[in-house]
Order: sequence, then structure tokens, then C-alpha cells
Amino acid sequence: MNDSFPRIITLLRTERKLTQKQAADALDISQALLSHYERGARECGLDFLIKIADFYGVSCDYLLGRTSDRNGARLTVNDIPEPESAPDNMLRGSTLPILNKKLIANSLNIIFDLLQKVNCTDLTNQISLYQMIAVYKTFRVLYEANPENSSSFFSVPDNYFHGFSDASLSIIEANISSLANGKQTDGMKAVDNTDDLRISFEALNKEYPLFASSLMNLIRSAENAMDFGQKK
Repeated sequence: MNDSFPRIITLLRTERKLTQKQAADALDISQALLSHYERGARECGLDFLIKIADFYGVSCDYLLGRTSDRNGARLTVNDIPEPESAPDNMLRGSTLPILNKKLIANSLNIIFDLLQKVNCTDLTNQISLYQMIAVYKTFRVLYEANPENSSSFFSVPDNYFHGFSDASLSIIEANISSLANGKQTDGMKAVDNTDDLRISFEALNKEYPLFASSLMNLIRSAENAMDFGQKK
């Protein structure tokens, strides 16, 4: 089968709060056989793949890890909602979460516009990966705070998560620095011309009148958090 199948069928079972025996009985197989499938010790046939997809109400493509959508849809750019379309009332309570969300989103708008200007695909990919892993780490910490949440939600085991994610961020950060400074690395094409990265406070305010203040506030908050000779 593949590495995703055992993890996903375990996740689906634990989400429904079913024991292996309960799920096996419902699927008309032995608990021992289901255990083999969930551990990846044995591969199932096509008939069982269809049966378990119907049982959990998901697509076969989802079970095989070919799509992250449980109905089997493939995500396209047009399917992804704009961050601005999320209502502020999704963030309940104080206004602080709303403020921080806007500071981060507005600052990212500037970063990705600058990336479009330098037109370096590999640099854009590396910076995107860096942001994705940072968000992934944040979400995973929140997810794992509740011991009832299934560890099968993630493919990277708990004991590898922190080390692997930190190492990946360090490697990607080194790649970003090299590419942005015109140095090719690991076969990736570097920035040809950094003229579009000539940045000043005045230029930011002129080109990004809606977002520049958010970036300035984000920089101040980040450096205060570093406590680099500053008062919090």
C-alpha cells in the first residue's frame, strides 16, 4: 500500500473513538488483521480499501495519502480562500488575536510581493516552506496539548517532531540566505539581481501604504521578544 494508509485508518478510527475490536467487527475482519493494517505490517486488497473508505465516509485517494481532502478533491489555487475573507469574529475574546493575525498577514503580503519582484522560484519555495513549517510547529504544539487527540494525525512521530522540524528550519534558513545573496545552493537557482530588494522605511510606506505599519509593528514585537537590549 503506502506509508500514509496505516496512519490514516488509525486516525479515522480513533477520531470515532472506536477500539480496534469494534472497528474490526464492523469491517468484518479480525482484530489481529486490522492491527496488521494499522501498523503497516500487511497490505490490504482493493476490496478492503473500498470497504473501509465507505465505512469512514472518505475517498480511497484520501486513504492512500494522494489528497488531504477527505472527499478526494484536489486543492487548486482558486479553492484556497483569501485570509482576509475569514470573519474577525472567528477569533473570540479579546482583540489581541485579531491584531496579531493582521500584523502577520499584512507583513507576509509585503514579503511575497518582494518575492514576485525578484522572480526567483527557488527562493520563493524555500521561504514558503519556512513559513509552513513554522505554522505546522505551532499547530502541532496546540494539537498535542490535549492527550486525547490522536497522534496518528501526523506522519512524523512525536519523538522526532521537534528535532526534525528545528533541523529543517535551520537548513532552509541557510538556503534562503544563500539564494537571496546570489549564491546557488543544492542545485537551486539564486537571485540574479537584488535591486528590487533595495528597501527603506520611506519606500515601504510609499509602496505598501496599507501594510507597512503592520510590518514595522511586527519587527518591533519580534525584537522585543528577543530582548536584545530592549525593554519589553
